[in-house]
Amino acid sequence: MSMSRHVIAVLAAATITLVACGDDAESGATRDTTETTVEAAEEQQFPDVVDVEVTAEGDGDFTVAVTLSSPYDSPDRYADAWRVLDEDGNELGVRELTHDHASEQPFTRQTTVAIPDDVERITVEGRDQVSGYGGETATVDVPR
Repeated sequence: MSMSRHVIAVLAAATITLVACGDDAESGATRDTTETTVEAAEEQQFPDVVDVEVTAEGDGDFTVAVTLSSPYDSPDRYADAWRVLDEDGNELGVRELTHDHASEQPFTRQTTVAIPDDVERITVEGRDQVSGYGGETATVDVPR
């Protein structure tokens, strides 16, 4: 079984277990959310940025630590980079990821980025090796 199908199977099993153990307080009926959970995992095309921390290092350099979540992370398909953009969408830096992070989800990596003095906020966007850049982004203030 491929890693992505394995992840979907685990999500489906967990959802079935949760549904079987819970009930709807108003109607007394159980709710089946298995299909919705599996569809969401299958439909996600990009990794999501779930957290960003920016630390000033001096001389215009900043350490940018980014946490990504990627439910399809496997040797066949994984989040292979994230990038830092200024307010106008200009790319300020890229952190390449050279392997999958299936055993640590979500995962955090950092890099040093030179951020110009006139940039007050940055946006971080993840990249999937199949679909490119996209998914949930995070925009944070640059500490000055």
